[in-house]
Amino acid sequence: MLKVNNIEVVYNDVILVLKGISLEVPDGAVVALLGANGAGKTTTLKAISGILDSQNGELEDGQIEFMGNPIHRLDPDRIVKKGITMVPEGRRVFENLNVMENIKIGAHTRTDRRQVKRDVEKTFDYFPVLEGRKDRLAIFLSGGEQQMLVICRALISKPKLMMLDEPSLGLAPLLVKEIFAMLRVVNDKQKTGILLVEQNARVALNFAKYGYIMENGKIVLDGPTDLLVKNKDVKEFYLGVTDKMEKKSYAQVKHYKRRKRWLS
Repeated sequence: MLKVNNIEVVYNDVILVLKGISLEVPDGAVVALLGANGAGKTTTLKAISGILDSQNGELEDGQIEFMGNPIHRLDPDRIVKKGITMVPEGRRVFENLNVMENIKIGAHTRTDRRQVKRDVEKTFDYFPVLEGRKDRLAIFLSGGEQQMLVICRALISKPKLMMLDEPSLGLAPLLVKEIFAMLRVVNDKQKTGILLVEQNARVALNFAKYGYIMENGKIVLDGPTDLLVKNKDVKEFYLGVTDKMEKKSYAQVKHYKRRKRWLS
C-alpha cells in the first residue's frame, strides 16, 4: 500500500535528517517505526504527509508511492483525499471547539455529508466516553480523552492508512492499553493500515506485526516483530532486558556504545 523509497530530507537547506529511508506498509497491515529521539521518525511521517514545506524541510531525493502512485509531490490535502491521515504527537486538538466540532473537522475533504454523520456515530462506538462529552470544549478533556479525540478526527476522513506519532506519550498505562485495544479493533474491522511511531518499544512491538528501527536518519534493522523482540540488541537497547549475571568491564561498555551505533 505504502512504499517509501530511499528518501532524503534536508531542513533549512543544510541539515540532512533522513539519509536514504526505505520502508513499506502492506495493505491493512500494522507496522511500527522505532528509534531514539532525533532518529528521524517524525520527519518520516511528515514527509509521507506532505507537510515538510511548512517547516523548512525538503524532500531532496527518493520517492513515496501510495496504492501504486507517487505522492511525494502532492499537497497535504490531496494526500488526505487519497487515504492517508496523520495523528500528530502532542494531542493537537482545537481547544475552543467542542468534541463534535473537532471530529467533523476531520471530514473537511469529504463531500458525502450524510455518510459523515453515520461515520461520526461509528467513531463513538470505538470511544464511547466521547459521546457523553460531545458538547464539551476539547480544552476541558483529559489527556487520554484528547488522544481519543484526535484519533476519531483522523478516522472520520476514512483513511486507508493512519499514521500515529507517539500516541502513548504522557498517558497512564491503563489508558495506553485501552487506546491500543481500540486501534486493534479499528484495524480488524475497517482494515485500516497503521504506521506507528512510538518510543514505548514494548507496546509497539506487541501491537505491530512488522517493525523498522531507525538510528541517525537511517533504517538499521527491520523484520517481523516476533523476531525483533528476540534480537539481543533490541532487548538491550529498547526493551531494557539484560543478563543480570553479566558484569560489564570498561572495555565492554565501549563495545556497548559501538554496538549502539548499529555499525551505521
